[in-house]
Amino acid sequence: MSVSMLMMYISFVGMFLLILATGLIVWSRTKLKGWFGSIVTLIAYLSLVSGALIILFVTFSGPTR
Repeated sequence: MSVSMLMMYISFVGMFLLILATGLIVWSRTKLKGWFGSIVTLIAYLSLVSGALIILFVTFSGPTR
């Protein structure tokens, strides 16, 4: 597998984490209450930060051959 394909799959993981984070945040704020809502919100924000870091890594790593 080439480096370019690997970077593409890594960026797909980052995009999936960002989409998951938005869905979990909306779900926890509209449907969930109490400690379970807090746990889901924490998971959502952790996936938001990790997805953003992955996308930043892929973006700033530059072009590949």
